[in-house]
Amino acid sequence: MNAPPPVVLKPGETSLAEWRAIYRGAAARLDETCRPRIEASAEAVRRILARGEPVYGINTGIGKLASVRIEAADLAQLQRNIVLSHAAGVGDPMPTAIARLMIALKLASLAQGASGVRPETVQLLGLMLESGLTPIVPAQGSVGASGDLAPLAHLAGTLIGVGEISLPSGERVPAAQALQGSGLTALVLGPKEGLALLNGTQFSTAYALAALFDTETVFQTALVTGALATEAAKGSDTPFDPRIQALRRHRGQRETAAALKALMAGSAIRASHLVGDPRVQDPYCLRCQPQVMGAALDLLRYAATTLADEANGVSDNPLIFADRDEALSGGNFHAEPVAFAADAVAIALCEIGSLAERRIAMLIDPALSGLPAFLTPKPGLNSGLMLPQVTAAALVSENKQSAYPASVDSLPTSANQEDHVSMAAHGARRLSSMASNAAAVVGIELMTAAQGCEFHGAMRSSPPLEAVRRLVRQHIAALEQDRYIHRDLQEAIGLVRNGAVISAALSAARELKLPALAEPS
Repeated sequence: MNAPPPVVLKPGETSLAEWRAIYRGAAARLDETCRPRIEASAEAVRRILARGEPVYGINTGIGKLASVRIEAADLAQLQRNIVLSHAAGVGDPMPTAIARLMIALKLASLAQGASGVRPETVQLLGLMLESGLTPIVPAQGSVGASGDLAPLAHLAGTLIGVGEISLPSGERVPAAQALQGSGLTALVLGPKEGLALLNGTQFSTAYALAALFDTETVFQTALVTGALATEAAKGSDTPFDPRIQALRRHRGQRETAAALKALMAGSAIRASHLVGDPRVQDPYCLRCQPQVMGAALDLLRYAATTLADEANGVSDNPLIFADRDEALSGGNFHAEPVAFAADAVAIALCEIGSLAERRIAMLIDPALSGLPAFLTPKPGLNSGLMLPQVTAAALVSENKQSAYPASVDSLPTSANQEDHVSMAAHGARRLSSMASNAAAVVGIELMTAAQGCEFHGAMRSSPPLEAVRRLVRQHIAALEQDRYIHRDLQEAIGLVRNGAVISAALSAARELKLPALAEPS
């Protein structure tokens, strides 16, 4: 797969599509036009210091120690100490793709000229990103206020030659060695720079954005597999009629119903039971797809809007206003918006997976689907797709247990100075496994729905759904008798995660549109 084109980061103006591209491997560099703002901010810090007034984190201690004044001779040591003492993360390191996204987010934030860092500091961070030098950042230890202190301190540490860096080859080496090997020089931090580097929400935001992008793929694929499952069950497309949706008014519901209707348009399977079908209504897992998936889409769009704002904002403290040489202490580091957005994504993931699992269960139950038990031609001798549904149920239940809102939790830190925190970090971090679980459930539905359609003989579905069936059969043979099912599951899940199902459906019908989280940029 070819790498996406490079992204030029325009601080405060980067689109979700550009953040997605970085997450998926695109190179990124900073727009050079932001340099004057960075220089002005650093000069303002120098002028503020020259006045001799106490300014939080510049010539004072931090947190509960904010009242302690630091002498001019110790300012550089203060910033170094802040980084070293706050690098207290534990657990497995961040995945490289998410760590790169975090670096890009921090780069764009610092480059807005409100953090007081020098151009050379921003430049080194940008060169590390361009060179594929990825800090090893333990993923546990942030409570989401005052910013993501511990993980960002590990990022900051590598800039001063402390900690470890992963090379493009995947080899982990000491940070000082990695910098030297790439022709880069470790920093001696200037006033405020240590605090600026480790204060902010970029760790939480990177995890939340990564999960949002993965969830969009799962959501769109679940629309396709939901339509295919409806065909396997010989379900009705009447519930997708736009007149029904218009009376409810919700945008997500309207767009989801339109996509489902379009996915089934031209289906011979649907046409075969338009007249004389004794069934009056389908189960909710088929009939209520626009209402459930539409609500999930609206929730995901709220999260996307919030995270786009966060990604383009400045979450440092104190903030430097160069036009008036002011350093203002506030609370932009508090990651409550990110925590709320992460909780929204978690809820949506639960419902996407839950509805898909119900369709799987319906299809393998002959009393509900009218198909052979467990979708095998010879039930009894063969168990068919009995256990994949059990796996789907397990994953759905696991996601439910993971979806307890992180944002409602708080524990005071820093001797009660930081007495309310967001818990955004683990609220966002848990989304990775939740998205993976949901993708697996949708993958199981993909193979189940395709198998169900095998029992309709020569009848064909719509062009986009037939394209999806062909894709499935290129990787997974129809199930005639029991075989090692794990390999089939892995193939189906891979088709969900890599977007192949979406591409197959869209390529077969130019007019087909699957709802997205944001308008194309």
